[in-house]
Amino acid sequence: MLQYEQQAWGSGFSAIAGVDEVGRGCLFGDVVAGAVILPQGLIIDGVDDSKKLSEKKRELLYDVIAEQSVAWSVARVDAASIDRLNIKQASRLAMKLAVETLAVQADYLLVDAEIVDLSLPQESIVKGDANSQSIAAASIMAKVTRDRLCLSEWEALYPQYGIAIHKGYATKLHREKLLQYGPCELHRRTFLKKLLGEDILQTAL
Repeated sequence: MLQYEQQAWGSGFSAIAGVDEVGRGCLFGDVVAGAVILPQGLIIDGVDDSKKLSEKKRELLYDVIAEQSVAWSVARVDAASIDRLNIKQASRLAMKLAVETLAVQADYLLVDAEIVDLSLPQESIVKGDANSQSIAAASIMAKVTRDRLCLSEWEALYPQYGIAIHKGYATKLHREKLLQYGPCELHRRTFLKKLLGEDILQTAL
């Protein structure tokens, strides 16, 4: 999990930020990106692609990463911006904001299958969250942040949709609730149009 970091350290870079996003495929809510700079040579046991970890394990690792990282940050881009920009550009914007808000400036980026719109040297790695500890750490910070929003703030605002259960993804339950109640202001209209057609959008307009 450190091969890409070791290559960058060997080239003279010291503040290497892993960057990843979560929520790209959701129908509801923000896309959230994380950026994490870990100390050179540090190995955090158990860090892996956030999707492979249990919720309990992610929560534990979130605290470890927050404590042991040189710097970390998360950034959000909301549903309205996703509809305006498209999800690819919104994801890239969230990644850019996460890097820019790090307390320590990164000098090199390892990015999960994307390009960050900054003039920093960077490497895009396919399945990066399974092959780079820094990217995996960023995915954990982003995933836990987004899940906490689903379980607390968003669930409290819109309890009728079951956001705490499906986290905004296009599950059978979520689709049923959309048909019953129509979309709310945090649903991504461009996603719903593709999935459910124009008619359901009119129920909330």
